[in-house]
Amino acid sequence: MTQTIRNSTPAGQPSGTDTAGSAHGITAKGLKGGQLGLLAVVVLGISTIAPAYTLTSALGPTVNEAGLQLPVIFLIGFIPMILVSLAYRELNADSPDSGTTFTWVTKAFGPRVGWMGGWGLLAANIIVLSNLAGVAVDFFYLFLSQLTGAPELADLAANKPLNVLTCFVFVALAVWVSYRGLHSTKIVQYGLVGFQLLVLGLFVAMAFANWSTSETAIPFSWEWFDVTRIETFGQIAAGISLSIFVYWGWDVCLTVNEETANGQKTAGLAGTLTAVAVLGIYLLVSIATMMFAGVGDTGIGLNNAENSANVFTALASPVMGPFAILMSLAVLSSSAASLQSTFTSPSRSLLAMAHYGALPASFSHINRRFSTPGFATVTAGILSAGFYAAMHVISENVLNDTILALGLMICFYYGLTAIACAWYFRNSVFSSVRNFVLRLLCPVLGGAGLFVVFLQTAVDSWAPEFGSGSEVFGVGLVFVLGIGILALGAVLMVIMARLAPGFFRGETIRRDTPALVVPE
Repeated sequence: MTQTIRNSTPAGQPSGTDTAGSAHGITAKGLKGGQLGLLAVVVLGISTIAPAYTLTSALGPTVNEAGLQLPVIFLIGFIPMILVSLAYRELNADSPDSGTTFTWVTKAFGPRVGWMGGWGLLAANIIVLSNLAGVAVDFFYLFLSQLTGAPELADLAANKPLNVLTCFVFVALAVWVSYRGLHSTKIVQYGLVGFQLLVLGLFVAMAFANWSTSETAIPFSWEWFDVTRIETFGQIAAGISLSIFVYWGWDVCLTVNEETANGQKTAGLAGTLTAVAVLGIYLLVSIATMMFAGVGDTGIGLNNAENSANVFTALASPVMGPFAILMSLAVLSSSAASLQSTFTSPSRSLLAMAHYGALPASFSHINRRFSTPGFATVTAGILSAGFYAAMHVISENVLNDTILALGLMICFYYGLTAIACAWYFRNSVFSSVRNFVLRLLCPVLGGAGLFVVFLQTAVDSWAPEFGSGSEVFGVGLVFVLGIGILALGAVLMVIMARLAPGFFRGETIRRDTPALVVPE
C-alpha cells in the first residue's frame, strides 16, 4: 500500500508546500511503503549500532574508568538513551516522517531551530560513516593478515594513500547497496548482523565455559551491579559519555518509518527494542569478558594498555582458540554492516529537508526503479569519503577525534529532539500520568542530561591536548570539528533562507501541519 496524504496540496503549489494560513498537509516523498516489518527494522538498528565493533573499542577504556563496576556503568549510560528513545516514540506516533529530528523540531520550535537539528543529524552521520569506513579498512587488513599468516599485511592499514583508497572502495560498495533500496539492504543486513551476533554468542559461551582456566580470571559477583560502589562522579560521567558512543544508531529505526509496515507504531517500538536488545548484548559480553580476562593491567587483563584499544584482538585467541579468526571477521562484518545501514539515515534526512524546501530540490530526487533517494545517497557517500580523507591529513588519530566530535553532534540533536518532544506536547502533558511521564519527564531528563554532556565536552575539547592532541591555531581539533561543523550549518542555513525562503517563512511545516499517513 502506498502512502497517502491527509490533506491535498493546493493546485499550483510545489509538492509539500502551501500558502501560509491555508489548510495544508505533508505530502508523500515517493518512498515505497511497507517494505520492512518489526524484525527487519530492529536488525537495521542493531546493525547501525554495530555491537561487535563498538565493544572491541569501548570495553578497555571503560574498564579503565569504571573497573569492576563496568556492568552498572553500561546500565547508567543506557538511561539517557532510553529516555530519549521514548521521546522519539511519542513524536513518531504523532507525526511519522523520515525527516525525524528535522521535521519534529521544526514543528516544535520553528524552521530555523529545526534546520539546525536536521543539520546536527546529518553531521553526526557523515562523521560516523567516515569512522566506520576507517575501522572496516583496519580490520580488513588485519583479517587478511590472520587468514594468510602474513603479519606484514596488517601494517598496510598504516599506509595513508592505500588506507584512503581502500576506504573509498568500502564506501562505494555501501552506497551501491543503499542505492538499490531497503530490500537489498535488508538481505545484506540479515547476513552480516546474523554472523556478528553468532560470533559474539560463541565468544560469550566459550568465555563462560573456560573462564576458570585463565590466569587472570575473576568470579562473577553481583557487586558489579551495585551503584553504591561507584567511587566518583567521574565514573558516572564516563558512563553517560560512553552511552553517546555505544548506544547511538537506534534512531535509524525511526528514519525508515515511511517505509515500514504500520510505521506510526512499528518504527518507535523497533527503536526501543533495539536499545534494549543492545543493552542485553553489552551486559552479557562485558560480564563474560571480565570473568575470563579480569581487570588487571598485565597479560590479557582489561586494564592492560596494550589491550584497551582493541579488546577482541587480545582476547580472541585465548578465549576461542582456532576460531579466533571469526572474531576479526565479525568486527569487520560489524563495521561494514554499520557503514552500509547508516547511509539510510542521512539519505532520508536530506530527502526530507529538500522535500520541504530546506535544501535544494535535487536532494529530493527518488530513483524510480528502487524507490530510494538516489542523489542524496550518493552525496552522503561522497561527503563521508571526503571527510575521511581530509581527517587523515590533519589528524594524528582519525578514529579517536572523529568519535569525540561525533559525541558532540549526537548530544546536540538527540537532546534537541527530546526537548522538542516536551514542548510540542506541552498542552497535553498534564492530561494523564502517562503523558506526564512519556511526554514531559522522560524527554526533559534525557535531553537535559545530553545537553550537559554537550556543554562540558565543548569546554574540555577547546584544549589542544583533548583527543589526539591535534590542533588548529591552538584550538583542539575536536572542538573545531564539533562546534565548527555546527557553525557551518548556521552559515548554510542563512544562505538557504535567502535562496529558498518558503520553508523559513513557515510555508511547508508548522505546528498545525497534519501528520503524514503511513502504510498500515
